[in-house]
Amino acid sequence: MDKVTIYHNAKCSKSREVLALIREAGIEPEIISYLEQPPDRETLEQLVADMGLSPRDLIRDTDARSLGLDIDAKHNTADHYFKWMLEHPILINRPIVVTERGTKLCRPPELVRDILPTA
Repeated sequence: MDKVTIYHNAKCSKSREVLALIREAGIEPEIISYLEQPPDRETLEQLVADMGLSPRDLIRDTDARSLGLDIDAKHNTADHYFKWMLEHPILINRPIVVTERGTKLCRPPELVRDILPTA
């Protein structure tokens, strides 16, 4: 079976839903509790690239606002977003799932089905 990895926050209902969908498919994924084991910059850059997103797309707006970050300022660069995610992993939108079939931010949770290994 192909390896499946989920960047997971157990307190997030969407993350729990995605984990349940993976397990319903008969797969026990590698679970990275990214708040306790934050990805390094290289990993974040790779995840963003693999998903075809911008670093800004991976920032959770509500958490950024609660931290007082002006995430939509015109002067922000990719470096700003990566720096903020590294300093405050709670900013990283979740859940992110990585499989041999792709990497996806699974919001809504059903998107995970697009990248799960086939039986």
